[in-house]
This record gives sequence, structure tokens and C-alpha cells, in this order.
Amino acid sequence: QSGRDKPLCLVMGSCISLQGHPSKALQGRAMPVEYVMYQGIKFPPAYNSEQSLHFAHREFQVQDDDVFNVTYPKSGTVWMTEILSLICRTVLNSTRMPWFTTRLGLEAALNYPPPRLLTCHLPIQLFPTSFFGSRAKVIYTLRNPKDVLVSYFYFSKMCSSYEDPESFEQFLGDFLSGDAVPHGSWFNHVRGWMEMKGKDNFFFTTYEELQQDLRGSVQRLCQFLGQALDEGALTAVVENASFRTMRENQMCNSTLLPADIMDQEKGTFLRKGICGDWKNHFTAAQSKAFDGIYRDRMGGLLGAFPWD
Repeated sequence: QSGRDKPLCLVMGSCISLQGHPSKALQGRAMPVEYVMYQGIKFPPAYNSEQSLHFAHREFQVQDDDVFNVTYPKSGTVWMTEILSLICRTVLNSTRMPWFTTRLGLEAALNYPPPRLLTCHLPIQLFPTSFFGSRAKVIYTLRNPKDVLVSYFYFSKMCSSYEDPESFEQFLGDFLSGDAVPHGSWFNHVRGWMEMKGKDNFFFTTYEELQQDLRGSVQRLCQFLGQALDEGALTAVVENASFRTMRENQMCNSTLLPADIMDQEKGTFLRKGICGDWKNHFTAAQSKAFDGIYRDRMGGLLGAFPWD
């Protein structure tokens, strides 16, 4: 059956089944989330399945004019979604960049008119195999892992598809171990994707660069995508992709999601939009331990990022 014949619930470009998914409040906060496991990595259960992940990995047919927005969670995914949507599509709507790895997002992606803008958190080893023989483009956004961890911690407390962390210290340990958090190791994710650095169809940027020079970042993205924007259009992209504007935009801030998916009383999806908030959460000992593991795991890439 065609995806056009089925109703889709697409919010903020991600696709979430709104039926049959008990909230944390109904489950009781202590009950564990039963994650979907695929190739040794945990994925949130509400909108992923082994079948959808396998299809995305092994059977999804990438087209040469596809553009992929790839991130590790809490690294600027929604920000880059908004930027790319504003550059490449003139209409702001919730179906603009479907998550092709999810059950409903896959239906949307298969019926999406080219050029397709697609989003995922996949590590490179689980990315569609057909990509590697294509001319499709990937935009990879990464962020200081300490800030990723803090944002991920708060997100996990409000999103019902993630286990509510017992404490910041526990979540820090899980994050550093890698396999204990959904979407796997940040270190492996970044190291894997950075192997693409230097290829013509790969563009990487950081949350910190977007924060420091959004206009310049948008100009570089336009050049990579072959999109020519006049000064007025460029200014409009920058203004509409500001944190203040996005935080007020219901297509970005998750407030359209029901409480049993995203509990707004437990936090704010677009929380602060700043760099360096980790300093308000890490103890000196935790920061030192993190730095030691970072140096061990990121050998060969040290000095490549603004936070190094």
C-alpha cells in the first residue's frame, strides 16, 4: 500500500506513532524502556523497529540528489533541519525532512518528491549502503560532547521513548561507556563520520560554528548545496533559524507533541541554545575524567574541533 494512502503523523520532521505507546507517567517512572536493538545499538521504541532500521540500512535506495542531515542526538539536529528547510524549501511545514529510519518516516521518504531532504542519527556503519555508490550529499553537525551529554540528559527526562536517568552521574557513566545510551557511542559516531572528511559530497560543521557565525555558516552551506540566495533571502534564513525564533515556532519546539510523547512539564525541548552549559553541571573531577577518555578515544582528531 502506498504511503500516500495512509495517514501520517509527522511533527517537526520526525515521525511518531501516537497510538499504542504508553507514557512514562502511565508506566511509572521506574519502569525500564524496552529499546529496539539493531546491530548492537539501542534505538527508541516509539518510532523505530528492527524492520524499519534494516530497510533503511540495506534496502533504502538513495537518489543522487538526496540531501541528508546527520547528527548524533542533541547536536543541533532541529537547528540544521530548519536551516536546510529554509534554504531548499520555501514552505515551513512538519513534513519537510522526514526521519527515513522510522516506521512512518520511511513511508514519507519513499513518496517524497526530489530533491529529498532526509534526517537521521545513524552511525556511518548503519547508513544506507546505496549511499556509498551515489552522489547524494551529507551534512554532518557535531557539538562539544560535554554539552551533548547535558542536553541528552534533560531530553531523556522529558521524552517517553528514553529511560529517565537516575542521576547525572549515572548518565555520564552511560554516555562514556557508549553502548548504554540510545544511538550508541558518541565517540564511534563522530570518528566514523569524520572518515568522510574531504569528500566532495560531505560537509561537516559544528554547533559552535553555527552559534558564532550563523550567516557565514548558511553561506557555506548554500555553496555546498549549489543554492544561490540573494541578500534578502539569506537574511530571512538567518532570522528564522535563530534560537529565539525557533523556540517560539511550534514546528520546532515540540509543543505540538502530546504529553505522553514529550512531557513539557519535565523540561523544555529547545532548552538554552548555548555553548558551554556543561560547566554548570560537571564537577572538576568529572570534567577531568571525561577529558582523559576523550583524549584516548579521539586520537588523530584532537584539535579538529572548536572545543579542543
